[in-house]
Amino acid sequence: MVNLGNTSVIVGTQWGDEGKGRVTDMLASSADVVARFSGGMNAGHTVIVGDDRFELHQIPSGILHREKKNIIGNGTVVHPESLVGEMVDLEARNLPLDNLFISDGAHVILPHHLLLDRLEEERKGNQKIGTTRKGIGPAYADKVNRRGIRMGDLLNPEIFRAKLENNLSYTNLLLAKIYNSEPMTTDAIIEEYRPFIERLRPHITNTVAMLNQALEDGKEILFEGAQGTLLDIDHGTYPFVTSSNPTAGGVCTGCGVGPIHIRKVVGVVKAYVTRVGAGPFPTEQKNSFGETLSTQGHEVGVTTGRHRRCGWFDAPMLRYSARINGLTHLVLTKLDVLSGFDTIPICTGYHYNDQVIEYPSNASILEHLTPIYEEMPGWSEDISDIRNVKDLPSQAQAYIQRIEQLTQVPVAVVSVGPGRDQAIVIDPTI
Repeated sequence: MVNLGNTSVIVGTQWGDEGKGRVTDMLASSADVVARFSGGMNAGHTVIVGDDRFELHQIPSGILHREKKNIIGNGTVVHPESLVGEMVDLEARNLPLDNLFISDGAHVILPHHLLLDRLEEERKGNQKIGTTRKGIGPAYADKVNRRGIRMGDLLNPEIFRAKLENNLSYTNLLLAKIYNSEPMTTDAIIEEYRPFIERLRPHITNTVAMLNQALEDGKEILFEGAQGTLLDIDHGTYPFVTSSNPTAGGVCTGCGVGPIHIRKVVGVVKAYVTRVGAGPFPTEQKNSFGETLSTQGHEVGVTTGRHRRCGWFDAPMLRYSARINGLTHLVLTKLDVLSGFDTIPICTGYHYNDQVIEYPSNASILEHLTPIYEEMPGWSEDISDIRNVKDLPSQAQAYIQRIEQLTQVPVAVVSVGPGRDQAIVIDPTI
């Protein structure tokens, strides 16, 4: 009989930056393994422990729990140089990394991927997507076009050289003919990557086998998502999306486990909405309200340093995310940021061509929607020290309850500050 295991998936339900790293760190205490299944160094997961602030990009947020195994799955793309930089930083802070494992099937971000990312954004001008310029898209493009290089390839010098030469035979044509840029050489890249390969060599392994063995052994696994549902390549606001599947379905392909093993899907959602880069944003507030949300929420991207666009809570968006991911629980973050507003609007639907509609499957329609708002009473109290939901102002309790009503997904945890302990646990079984 198949051991179904006790696995949970953490996904972002908006456009990323919902606080998934902090939630992963919190839920990792009851897990045996924490695994990343998509994305790369375009993620920016912040965990605050006491006075210490950790900013993680490729390493799973469970790394702060020394007894947990942490896996970078095959669905990710790995930039060796920056990954080694993260490792060095963590080791300098007295965090040993013998519990970090990297899939031999994860694809490698190479120097020309970063270059192509930048050149393509510059070429598009005003039509640019607003990527993080971390080489994510070009690396996934090489993967799909079957000329990518995987982490396991780096372990054999002859295989690495042969595959790199094949890759550059195409890439250099692209650089010369499309971007009028200088070609890259095999020898230079190999020389650049040699020390990173040797540093990562002990960590590269068959993580698919490792994860499935853990499932057979009855271990609890926590899958950590990056980015958000509305950035999914298939289900997001295309073309203003990432290049992978950060939705719950991405766990199966991104880590090599069957869907029968997924027991809980935890959606992380901000008490308002933010977005980095270009793309439609129906509830965006280009006014003093948006500026206040940005200031009080410290809305600056961990990876890019760009200021995030801010807007009111969008319930149709969350209902859409709930369907796509099969959400079983919600973690509501940054509720404390809303303290001080007299009223707090919630978008409950949209007007489009004289009709009331739900979240549209055609993302281009988003640019032409008019949100329908419901006004909720605000509160003025500082709620950052509250640890019981019943101690929250009645207006804050009503706000949480309304989100549950509109989405039909229970809120299990409410974040009331950036610290590890600044959380109200409503459902301890999460």
